[in-house]
Amino acid sequence: MKPYIKKLFFLSVLIITGIIFEIAGWLDPEKLLLMAREHADNQWLIVILIICQVVLFTFALAGSSFLWITAPVYSPAMSTFILVAGSTLGGISAYYFSRRLTDDWIHKVENSRVYKLLRKEDNFLSLFALRIMPAFPHALINYSSGILNIKLSHFIPATILGIGIKAYVFSSVIHQASDASSIGDLLDFSIYSPLLLISSLILLGLFIKYKYEIHKNKRQD
Repeated sequence: MKPYIKKLFFLSVLIITGIIFEIAGWLDPEKLLLMAREHADNQWLIVILIICQVVLFTFALAGSSFLWITAPVYSPAMSTFILVAGSTLGGISAYYFSRRLTDDWIHKVENSRVYKLLRKEDNFLSLFALRIMPAFPHALINYSSGILNIKLSHFIPATILGIGIKAYVFSSVIHQASDASSIGDLLDFSIYSPLLLISSLILLGLFIKYKYEIHKNKRQD
C-alpha cells in the first residue's frame, strides 16, 4: 500500500470515529461529567480519563477540556495529577506522531509563532512559559516540539511543571464552585493573571536575550 493511501485511510478512520463518538454523545461534556460522578469511587476511571486525554492530545484535539470533568469530581490535587499525566503522556505521543504528519500539516505548524519561538529557543524556559500560559493551544507546542526534535529532557519537565501549576489553580477554583455563577469566577482576571504574568515575563526575557545575542554577533562580525 502506497504511503499516501495509508495516510488517507488513517484520516478516514479518524473522521468516521469522531462522527460516531459525536452521534453517540460520548464527547458531550455533561454526559461525561455525569458518568464520572457515578463512577468516581472506581480507580479504573482515573486510568480511563488519562487514556482519553492521551488520545485527544495525540491528534491535536481538546484534551484540556477534561479539566471540566476532573475538577468537579476529584480534589484539586487528584485532578491535577490526572490532567498532568494525560497531558504529559499525550504530549509525548503527539511529539512522536507529529513526525508522521503530511507535508501540508508540517507547513502549517512551521508557520506558527510557537514553532519559530521554539526553533530559536530550544530550552526549558520557553516550553514552560507556553505551557503555563492560560488557554494556550498545547497541540502547537506538542507538534512543533516533535517536528523540531526538541530534547525530551526539556519537553517533559516543562510539561509537567507548567501544566501542573495551571491545572491546580483552575482545578481549585472549579472544585470549590457550588453553582454556575461561581464557576464564572474563572473569567475573573485575578485568577489567571499571575499565570499570564509569569509566562509573559519569561517570554520577554527570552526575547531580550535573543535580541542581545543577535546584536552581539553583529558586533563581533
